[in-house]
Amino acid sequence: MNVLDSRRLRRTVLIVAALNLGYFFVELTVALLAGSVSLLADSVDFLEDTAVNLLILIALGWPLARRAMVGKAMALVILGPAAVAAWQAVQRFSDPIAPDVAPVVLAALGAIAINGTCAWLLARVRHHGGSLSRAAFLSARNDVAVNVAIIAMALVTLWTDSGWPDLVLGTFIILLALHAAHEVWEVSEEERLAAKALA
Repeated sequence: MNVLDSRRLRRTVLIVAALNLGYFFVELTVALLAGSVSLLADSVDFLEDTAVNLLILIALGWPLARRAMVGKAMALVILGPAAVAAWQAVQRFSDPIAPDVAPVVLAALGAIAINGTCAWLLARVRHHGGSLSRAAFLSARNDVAVNVAIIAMALVTLWTDSGWPDLVLGTFIILLALHAAHEVWEVSEEERLAAKALA
């Protein structure tokens, strides 16, 4: 990868990380106010995408051992909000309450705009950063589908006046977030072992 490609990739992943981190706080706030487990779980995904893009940024310049340490820290950062979302889900299983639909739909539309922008930005550099940058692009693109599912869930909730659609979708998204944290941890462990082998 030449210097120009490296600079372009760094700038892109930094912008994408900033967009994801900013919208994490927006979606988290709306989720708590609207009482939506699925939106709360989706906010964790924005934090995960922030971590992945920061990991790419770090991976371009740091040695393996330091990258591994930061990667593990990021995996733990993802687990924090995922645990909060899981706790909310567990508390609601006995009596699922329907979330406030309008803010959920508006937040999901905003999430589609952010994820779509991130996917568009990453599409232009996805071949420059190896597997991590390609994974970041695919994650942003796939997140749009999750946001569409949240809108569909909100419409079903409006029709049924039930909290179950939100709870079921939220649980599924929480499982995706836990899997993502596990994957980030695994990549970090591979880097730690590789650094140990080189030392």
